[in-house]
Amino acid sequence: MFDSILNAFRAPDIRRRILFVLGVLIIFRALAHVPVPGADPTKLAQFFKDNALFGLLDLFSGGGLSRFSVVGLGVNPYINASIIMQLMTGVIPALTALQREGEYGRNKINQYTRYLSVPLAVLQSYGFLAVLNQAGVLNTHFDLASFETLTQIVTLTAGSILLMWLGELITEKGIGNGISFIIFAGIVGRAPQAIGTFLDSPNIAALALFAVFGVAAIAAIVFITEGQRRIPIQYASRVRGRRMYQGGTTFLPLRVNQAGVIPIIFAVSILLFPSQIAGYFAQSQVTLVKDIATFFVNTFGPSNLVVYGSLYFLLTVGFTYFYTAFTFKPDETAEQLRKNGGFIPGIRPGRPTQDYLARVVNRITVAGALFLGIVAVSPYLFQAFIPSLAGLSLGGTSILIAVSVVVETMKQLEAQLMMRNYEGFIR
Repeated sequence: MFDSILNAFRAPDIRRRILFVLGVLIIFRALAHVPVPGADPTKLAQFFKDNALFGLLDLFSGGGLSRFSVVGLGVNPYINASIIMQLMTGVIPALTALQREGEYGRNKINQYTRYLSVPLAVLQSYGFLAVLNQAGVLNTHFDLASFETLTQIVTLTAGSILLMWLGELITEKGIGNGISFIIFAGIVGRAPQAIGTFLDSPNIAALALFAVFGVAAIAAIVFITEGQRRIPIQYASRVRGRRMYQGGTTFLPLRVNQAGVIPIIFAVSILLFPSQIAGYFAQSQVTLVKDIATFFVNTFGPSNLVVYGSLYFLLTVGFTYFYTAFTFKPDETAEQLRKNGGFIPGIRPGRPTQDYLARVVNRITVAGALFLGIVAVSPYLFQAFIPSLAGLSLGGTSILIAVSVVVETMKQLEAQLMMRNYEGFIR
């Protein structure tokens, strides 16, 4: 492996790409420590300690949100815009037709995603400031007519757009997906703080147990993420004009986990939202409202591991099926095979092929959905059954994202090295 890394750095173009990615990530981590004026650091730290929803958002910003930094929003507006555009592409005929136009269509949809990211960043900036103002974190007067508030909104929005631009630069001039790298850097950037917390009161036995579970989790994530069902495809001989094209055999890869980490994000956002809203009414002067709000917080909040973990698991499984239905459409795949003269051996083209693909996807999605559900609730399982690991923050979502980014990046490096007849990372 070390020889492969040296070979990667010996190739000038790959070396430039790797160094470019490292340079951009350094810029991102530096910006994450540049605060926006107007917040009390002590109250801000306490706010994020007691708020699970914003703690999740802070995870994807690499701690920038809890520092109230200029890139505090991270790439969350762009991620939300991407999800919205992907869902709209499945229900709006004009966007569906645009997606089928190849490279031109994808570029137009990416452009619309960038445009949508700007108003989403403005709305998220305003909402975040409103929540901080209600919690008494802001030192400045919160009002849209206030110069301080407008400056804070513009700064947070500009920081998010800057990260979106840096991510696209990584995709264009570096290696791997730039937005994924930004999220990866944010997750990894929290490691020094976690290590420092552990060193304050070290527990060698807990560390060894954590290492065992960590290696097992990484192995399981790689196994499921790379797992696929290969459907054999046979192409018949075709005659076009005066030329005959010989048929061949290939396969259609159906990934076990086609939804990625999106179902976990959907599930935790919906699950935390009611308890978050109820928390605002827990201090109400009306007894009935206060009792109902307290009931929601105690029953559906993260403190109730049984109810919260069960709902988290079920929502993750449900959203996995929901999102897979948007990302993979058996009818379109069957139609494309029919137009190109392909068929599955033993299955008639058309509707039978569509039904067969839908049946196979539903079956393999069971494994992917259960896997994502277990990954989502793994921190709560460790907290309940192995309390000594709770302080090490074994976050399943964080590991899933980090491992997925590393695997995809290694694949791209492998492809680059194979082009130069170097021995690659993956044997």
